[in-house]
Amino acid sequence: MKKIIISEKIKEYRRENNLTQKELGQLLGVTPQAISKWEREKCYPDITFLPDIASLLLCSVCDFFA
Repeated sequence: MKKIIISEKIKEYRRENNLTQKELGQLLGVTPQAISKWEREKCYPDITFLPDIASLLLCSVCDFFA
């Protein structure tokens, strides 16, 4: 079974776009702590956030699963 790598991709694309966890959180309307939890695999973002996350990070939703 293939591992879900959403956490790694969010962190990678966030850094490529020079965004802090706080900045990304503000753009999505969530706390920086939520972004941190996503990136540390403590939890995953709600599926409804994925299109917005992808748009802000200049990638596609499919990139989170590749």
